[in-house]
Formats: sequence, C-alpha cells, structure tokens
Amino acid sequence: MEKLTVLGAGLMGHSIALTAAWAKIEVVLQGIDQEDLDRADKGILSKLSILHANGLITQEDVGIIRDRIHFSVSVESAVEHATFVIEAIPENLQLKQDYYKNLDRLCGKDVVLASNTSGLSPTAIARDMDHPNRMVVTHFWNPAHLMPLVEVVRGERTDDGTIARSMELLRQMNKKPIEVKKDIPGFVGNRLQYALFREAQHILEEGVATEEDIDQAVVYSIGRRLPITGPFMTADMGGLEVFDSISNYLFEDLSKEEKSLRTMRKHVDNGHYGQKNGQGFYKWTPELSERMSQLREKELIRYLIEDRKSDSD
Repeated sequence: MEKLTVLGAGLMGHSIALTAAWAKIEVVLQGIDQEDLDRADKGILSKLSILHANGLITQEDVGIIRDRIHFSVSVESAVEHATFVIEAIPENLQLKQDYYKNLDRLCGKDVVLASNTSGLSPTAIARDMDHPNRMVVTHFWNPAHLMPLVEVVRGERTDDGTIARSMELLRQMNKKPIEVKKDIPGFVGNRLQYALFREAQHILEEGVATEEDIDQAVVYSIGRRLPITGPFMTADMGGLEVFDSISNYLFEDLSKEEKSLRTMRKHVDNGHYGQKNGQGFYKWTPELSERMSQLREKELIRYLIEDRKSDSD
C-alpha cells in the first residue's frame, strides 16, 4: 500500500484526501497554515455528512474516515514518509516548476510525484527535476470525491512504472483512471468539454437558440446518453455509415474559432463570472445557486451509488 500525501488543502486537495480516506487509505494533508487546515477539515466533515445523509456511509464511518486524514502545515514533514505525493496547489506553471524542483530534492527517487493540474503540461512542470521519470499528472475532476474519472497523463520522460503505480493507487481509491499517452493541452476530458462549449457559443452568436435552450438541448438529448455511452460507442450503436455521412457534411460548418466568442468575452470583460459573483450567462440568485448546486450533487451521488452497485455485481 502506498503511503499517500496530498499537498494543498483547498477544494481539490481536501476532496482528494477524503477520497483516499474513504477508500481506507491513510493520508497526510498539508496546508499553508492552521487556518487553511481548519477550513479543509470543515469541508471534509461537511462532505462526510452529505455522504452519510445519502446512505453511502454510516454515522460511525464519518469519524473513522476523518481519522484516516492527518494534517500538517509543513511540506517537509508531510512528505517525510510518503511513497506517493499528489500536489493540488494553484495553477501557475512557474510556481509548480519551482515546487517540483524542491520536491525532487526532498523526496527519495522512488517516490511518485503527481500533479492534479487540469491542463498544465507534465513535461513542462518536470523541466527542472533531476528525476522527471517519477513525475505524472493525476487530474481529478471536481468534486473529486464524487467524480469517478482521473486522467493519468504521461510526460515525455515519465516512465512506465510511474504510470502503473498511479493507475493502481487510483483504482484502490475507487476511481476510474484512464491513461493519456501523450502530453497535449487539455488532456482528454477538457478537450471534449471545450469542443462542445465552443460550438454552444457559436450557436448562441448565430442567433440559432438562447442560452437556456442550448443547455436544454444538451441535457435532454446527448446528456441522457452520455452516462451510458461515450462518443465512439454511440456512433457504433447509431451506425457508423450514418455518423460518417453526417460528419462529412457537418464538420465543415462547425465552429473553428480560436478564442472565446463575443458574448462570453463581454461577460468576462464586464466582470460577470457566473455563479461565483451572481451574473454570467444566467442571473445567479442565491436561490438558484443553492438549488442547482444541490441538484448537481444529488445527481452525482445517485450515479456514484449506481457505479458501486455495478462494480459489486
């Protein structure tokens, strides 16, 4: 069993630590100061309470899982006995390059150093490391304790052993890891997500449909199929000759924009960032924000319950 440390106690960091502890793995969670750790502990207990309320864990489990998470304000102390480190610090390339150069010095050469970055290049992050072969990306999706996917992204100098150990640990954490064999921007998930988002923006700009109706078109069509079949299985089930024919006339008309489109750009330029400050494509009242956050979490928990039933069959 790997001895796991998570560096960074923010939303992703403490959710990753919770994921490990829920899977009966002891984990050290490092934060910048005691206030940071207290905030993480509060978040962990809140998430455990919701898991209990939805029947995923017992009341006794809440304390047991929480006790598997050990807190530290010192990076040096947190990694002292680690065999596997997952970093979840802010998305800044220079910051991460400096951080990994230091971790490379602090940790024995057999310790895996994994980044939770959602898009930064593992090759670039490992640029100044003496042992870049043990650096890998393990991209958890938010919320990390509920979303099954983790993308394991190989840098140019990442070795096979690092990949194998990452995949094995993530499976032990009850995740569904995939190997991304090439270091490309956005990895797999975000490339697919943003291809859809670009076309959604394009349809809006062309006046074809409103924001609400474009969202409805996704939720009540492909959104209903995607939990069961991804794009390739969907094509197989629909008939490749049909998908080939549609691709041949539709691809040339799809958006090829290289930047965010006008409405999106206008929102950002005006400081309208969406749910976080009340205005974006939608007007986020406190009531809407609470309702949608709860609805999304409820659905993710429902899928997680179904996944676990399926895995146990």
